[in-house]
Amino acid sequence: MTKKQLTFKEAVESTLDIATGYKIGLIALGQYSNKVSVRDTRLLGGSVDIDACTAAKYPDANRWDYALAHNQKIYFVEIHPAITSEVSTMLKKLRWLKNWLNDHAPEINKLKAEQPYYWVQSGKCAILKGSNQERKIAQEKLKPVACLNL
Repeated sequence: MTKKQLTFKEAVESTLDIATGYKIGLIALGQYSNKVSVRDTRLLGGSVDIDACTAAKYPDANRWDYALAHNQKIYFVEIHPAITSEVSTMLKKLRWLKNWLNDHAPEINKLKAEQPYYWVQSGKCAILKGSNQERKIAQEKLKPVACLNL
């Protein structure tokens, strides 16, 4: 018998660290909801503020901001300045997220999109072309974007 795949809401509720964090639509993104553009809002499956939900448990960690579901796939969004000096912080955040998904959020991890991680720049992108930092984020497929379009 095949086990039914959980919805995003069910996956969030089964994840102890964020169990009460599920929000309808893009509500969890608050003032940053305009950083995500969705062609068909009927495909939105909700959102969660990972950072706010995990702050007490991981106060000194470089925590990731948000997760949202679209067309039954989960995308992870970090709203952050896209400047060369912030690349190492973003890589720490990505490492934290991947470890957290593996260790504490396996049901959410199962639902992630093919290209799940997005660095949405909070301002203009100012990462030096050809720099080591640009190469590092390219290796991690973490190119900053002005807006996530789904």
